[in-house]
Amino acid sequence: MSQYRVGYFVGSLSSTSLNRALSRALIRLAPESLEFTELPIGNLPLYSPDFDSAYPPEPQALKNAIASSHAVLFVSPEYNRSIPGALKNAIDWASRPWGQNSFDHVPAAVIGASPGQIGTAVGQQSLRSVLSFCNARQMTAPEAYITAPPGLIQDDGEVTSESTAAFLKDFMQEFADHVARVLTVLPRS
Repeated sequence: MSQYRVGYFVGSLSSTSLNRALSRALIRLAPESLEFTELPIGNLPLYSPDFDSAYPPEPQALKNAIASSHAVLFVSPEYNRSIPGALKNAIDWASRPWGQNSFDHVPAAVIGASPGQIGTAVGQQSLRSVLSFCNARQMTAPEAYITAPPGLIQDDGEVTSESTAAFLKDFMQEFADHVARVLTVLPRS
């Protein structure tokens, strides 16, 4: 079985982030063919085209980490019906300078959790639109908008509902299958 390196983004900077706990759950439930490395976004300066000719160390490290990944996974909350600012900033850095888009043809998936009834549906649509422009090869189904009341996902990633754990496990298997399909056509080193 092939081993795929997955870089994952947690869209929230909060130390008590529900989506950070969700990322731990996804890693626990993922098939063994996937190995994970977090792509940190908290120390990135705000993107400006003024940096395109000389990237600062943090954004360059982000671009290098994406380049060493076979795929990317976005685990993100929804802020004001859109993408959290820190995550959008990271995407801006990684997709620039023009012609050096780190997401071009990279297999990608989007998931998020919220205590609200619509999960992260609207924020994910915003994120999917940005990833489409970046030419990422998105997994379009299954969609995963997790409504997570307190206690559903523990800080260590344990999921207390068998049906939710089964759904997340299936989502991660679909993601592994998606990565394998995309990389068969568009191999990455």
